[in-house]
Amino acid sequence: MSYYLYHIPGKKIGVTKSLARRVEQQQGYDPSEYEIIEESDDIDYISNREIELQKLYGYRVDETLYKNLNQNSSMRINITEQTTTFPCPANKVKGRLMDELGMIIQTGYSRHKVTPDLISWIEKNVITSQFNEERCYVYNKAMSNWAKESPNIDKQIANSAMFDKIRDWARIRGIYRDGDTHTQLAKLMEEVGELAQGILKKDKPEIIDAIGDIVVVLTNLAKLEKLDIEDCIEHAYHVISKRSGKMVNGTFVKNTL
Repeated sequence: MSYYLYHIPGKKIGVTKSLARRVEQQQGYDPSEYEIIEESDDIDYISNREIELQKLYGYRVDETLYKNLNQNSSMRINITEQTTTFPCPANKVKGRLMDELGMIIQTGYSRHKVTPDLISWIEKNVITSQFNEERCYVYNKAMSNWAKESPNIDKQIANSAMFDKIRDWARIRGIYRDGDTHTQLAKLMEEVGELAQGILKKDKPEIIDAIGDIVVVLTNLAKLEKLDIEDCIEHAYHVISKRSGKMVNGTFVKNTL
């Protein structure tokens, strides 16, 4: 597992396992607004290096080493008959839950998968505990009612970990800093050509490899256009899901009326 030591000039130095999720989604920074200082799979080294650089750059120094936070990264949510309680202040619940995308919350009313939609609802409806300001909760029945009314509750998480990994890979290699859409478009055409060869030769490994490469290129091309490929896919599906038509010579032809 890789850990990234990142720097937001004038703001902070931090460590994360996912730059796209932590720095861009949660903190709202564009790839051009931060830099990757180091990458390491040694959590002890990266944790100590973070503190060292925070002191060197004059930023606020974390009281707890990253490796100690990481050991307890999984949220210990307390679920009772009436409420679901989170082990963090209300203003931190969004960030904590973004690190737990895909986690299942099972209450007496319903079963919930932690998605951006659910996190948004929790953030709007969470209540600070009257006994401990470091904890907050939501009512299970209200969460269940929201889920029944939400059209997206069963939708697969758009911002999947795999796309995050692709973007992190590209970011580390400078593709978003030094690359451009024209280069990625040329790369896309090259990969489509390899896919065509694989299909003509009926070479399944080559087909798999080419399709995978095409997805990687499209992910990076979208990012260079300041888009997320997940949003592009969702938009396309929203359009095609309403189409009607029929198969003609192996191709779906939409109705024009």
